[in-house]
Amino acid sequence: MLEKVVELTNLYIDNMPKKERKTYGQFFTSIETARFMASLYDIPTNKERITVLDAGAGSGILSCAFIEWLEQFDSVKEIELICYENDENVLALLQNNLEYCKENSTKIVNYRIRIENYITSQYLDFNDLIGRNLNPPKYDYVIGNPPYMKISKETLEAKVMPKICYGTPNLYFIFAAMGLFNLKDNGEMVYIIPRSWTSGAYFKRFRQYFLTEGKLQYIHLFVSRNKVFEKENVLQETMIIKVRKTHINPVQINITSSKSNKDFNERTSLIVPYNVVVGMDYYVYLVTSKKEIAVLKQLRKFNHTLLDIGVKMKTGLTVDFRNRDILRNEAEDGAIPLFYSHHIKQGKIQFPIHKEYEYIITQQQGLMQDNKNYLFVKRFTAKEETRRLQCGIYLAKNYPQYKKISTQNKINFIDGLLNEMSECLVYGLYVLFNSTLYDEYYRILNGSTQVNSTEINAMPIPNIESIQEMGKRLMKSKDLSEKNCNLILEEYCE
Repeated sequence: MLEKVVELTNLYIDNMPKKERKTYGQFFTSIETARFMASLYDIPTNKERITVLDAGAGSGILSCAFIEWLEQFDSVKEIELICYENDENVLALLQNNLEYCKENSTKIVNYRIRIENYITSQYLDFNDLIGRNLNPPKYDYVIGNPPYMKISKETLEAKVMPKICYGTPNLYFIFAAMGLFNLKDNGEMVYIIPRSWTSGAYFKRFRQYFLTEGKLQYIHLFVSRNKVFEKENVLQETMIIKVRKTHINPVQINITSSKSNKDFNERTSLIVPYNVVVGMDYYVYLVTSKKEIAVLKQLRKFNHTLLDIGVKMKTGLTVDFRNRDILRNEAEDGAIPLFYSHHIKQGKIQFPIHKEYEYIITQQQGLMQDNKNYLFVKRFTAKEETRRLQCGIYLAKNYPQYKKISTQNKINFIDGLLNEMSECLVYGLYVLFNSTLYDEYYRILNGSTQVNSTEINAMPIPNIESIQEMGKRLMKSKDLSEKNCNLILEEYCE
């Protein structure tokens, strides 16, 4: 039944400009992914009538995959399906596909298409406001490929969901939160979404709500970033999650992975304790091997953070392309150094390196920082690079001619909050950040190529005395290699 639905959807994609579909953040699910998602539901053998919600239904691929999946369950006699979709371009196709499934299913299929904004139509219920429906509709199952689109915090969808929105939100996690709200207790939800929600400050409120009201049951990861939505040119870290609406933590989670949407039958599988995947900080750690589980368990032996020991990672101050008038190529009178990630070389800071715009002339306090000891860390690395955490030791004594310096905003720096960091503390932090253990930890925590200061500041680290001891050992050895950092750190991980 699904082949026909996907065939008609592909015709629609070919004839509808991508620019039009992006207005709604619309990316269609492949047939293989839709069938895999439908197969993740647990269907009780004694349940005759099933209710299901598909919000942002598009052409109905997921709804039809779910109906097709239920064909094998003789106990199920009737399916009540609600689809939300307000893109007028796709409504006729959705209606046609659902009618086709209804006619070809052996079940009684009752469906309704609600042509309204899924989020704003229910915000009174979600927020327990006056005028709410005292008995809002709840569903046995929710399935979805929600719209993926960043929206302004002033957008109506963001304003009506203050419980989960912070900063610049994305429609996909707003849909996921409302989908969980729409579930019956102990109901199941399967969504395909980006993995960006698993960490970071923007998603903190969402994670707190989502992982309190529901519990992850299953996670599927894709190795490829561009082979999940086959008819679309989408470069995105994507995952499939199954969530149960309950306050009881499961004992474990099954995490599977495949290269693309074409090889679900060849997926790897790993059973992971729930408390390893979902941390006390509401971060979701996407481990794919026993080695990565060991990394998390090792790091969690430490019970301090950067903030605990009086230091903090911050983002570089100067956005160079917005301040072209103050950029200089040479060290003229009044100019101060502007440090880029290019200046991080083999664990140290090399300056100058004769690249353009290595200096600035400014009186803006917000673009200058004191010339003192820092650990510089690259904010961005290439996907193919072997290390995500790449850092360099900056010592003020090497540049005594400057009272102030600046950092370009594609670099992060660790700074003392109240006092300047000692040299041994800077070297000790370098041991952590240049070790294999911490690089592997960060890759588990964050699937992107960006090093996020919020996540770094929350990482578990040893106490300050241990870090300073590590730094002294590194300084004495004069060997800044990753191998040497590993050897030093190992003694404190026992």
